[in-house]
Amino acid sequence: MEYRIEKDSMGEVKVPVGVYWGAQTQRSYENFKISTEKIPTEVIHGFAILKKAAAQANFRLGKLDEKKCSTIGKVCDEILAGKLADQFPLAVWQTGSGTQSNMNVNEVIAHRGNEIAGEKILHPNDDVNMSQSSNDTFPTAMHIAAVLEMKNKLFPALEGMIEELLRLEEENRGIIKTGRTHLQDATPIAFSQEISGWRNMLEKPKAMLEMSLPGMQELALGGTAVGTGLNAPKGFAEAAAQAVSEITGLPFVTAENKFHALTAKDELVFAHGALKALAANLMKIANDVRWLSSGPRCGLGEIFIPENEPGSSIMPGKVNPTQCEAVTMAAVQVMANDTAVGICASQGNFELNVYMPVCIYNFLQSVRLLADGLVSFRIHCVAGIRANEAKMNDNLHRSLMLVTCLNPYIGYENAAKTAKKAYAENISLKEACISLGFLTEEKFDEVFQPEKMV
Repeated sequence: MEYRIEKDSMGEVKVPVGVYWGAQTQRSYENFKISTEKIPTEVIHGFAILKKAAAQANFRLGKLDEKKCSTIGKVCDEILAGKLADQFPLAVWQTGSGTQSNMNVNEVIAHRGNEIAGEKILHPNDDVNMSQSSNDTFPTAMHIAAVLEMKNKLFPALEGMIEELLRLEEENRGIIKTGRTHLQDATPIAFSQEISGWRNMLEKPKAMLEMSLPGMQELALGGTAVGTGLNAPKGFAEAAAQAVSEITGLPFVTAENKFHALTAKDELVFAHGALKALAANLMKIANDVRWLSSGPRCGLGEIFIPENEPGSSIMPGKVNPTQCEAVTMAAVQVMANDTAVGICASQGNFELNVYMPVCIYNFLQSVRLLADGLVSFRIHCVAGIRANEAKMNDNLHRSLMLVTCLNPYIGYENAAKTAKKAYAENISLKEACISLGFLTEEKFDEVFQPEKMV
């Protein structure tokens, strides 16, 4: 491999020929060969947005000339288009402030910008990083990435699943089945009512996530090293936030208290709590689906789900609820990530949090898992759910808890005796109730109507 010599404040470094990064990126690449997790692409895109916005703010404030501003913007657009994806090789497991990733972006923009300009006009620190510090750019990139991924990927996936469940509700109106509590038979429920519960389990976390957006739309940019704004011109923070809003089309604002913005990660903890809530509800929904579809002959068998793959290498004809298993595994990971995000946020020592790369890595993984999981679960499972009406009806009329409708007529104690007699002698509730002398056949038929119990 051929190398070129790059310099930074610590001296000379050999950097491979053909890459746009420089000395600081190379040092990090060589010093942190830890595992395979890389800084997420979404964070790099967040950096591209903020670097373009910072250049525009510096230009508007007379700190950066038009050619440098335009050139920085062009490279940032290339990054956002995915053209320079291989230029960001750094590990999550690096400095906790993300300094080396900030410099990675600065160096790539400077070197590629100089190539575009045909002359050396950009310096990574003096121009691309003007009015900034890694300490305010990395948290800014975190917030931009988190908001964009939630708005552009997670919310559409949620809305698609909610619409699918609304369709299922309408399709299954009028179908009555036995309810279950404690995994035991309970009073009847409409299948559409059960589905409506699933739907609301997605609508509620979505509302919680929407509540978290304003906090994450506050940007640390302008705080520089410790929150004082040293070396950033007056008005930079506001101008940069406005530029980020113009680029993204979303209402980002400058954080009112930069000392908080640099050291605290509570907005991400709050938002991830809603992601955890969504994961918990998805776990419940997927488990309901696989319980209800269990069988096909020796389980509940009240719904049919799509058969996507063979389920066994030894048992011919076996098919498993694989989409349920995939989405519940994703939910487990999201719930585990919540612990990591919370612990990361607790490590804000004095003026800076130094667990930011792993914090945003876990946060974005959760968003991706939930968004992709929702889409896969909807397409390959939920869209194909069909009620097994015959099995639902059979289970409904064999349920001993239908006896509950007799409480107003024979009382709780007598109803309990009826249920126990029916179960012990393997006879119907009607036979038990009449033989005990609690109701006549005519009265029993009049008051015992499971379809009216929902």
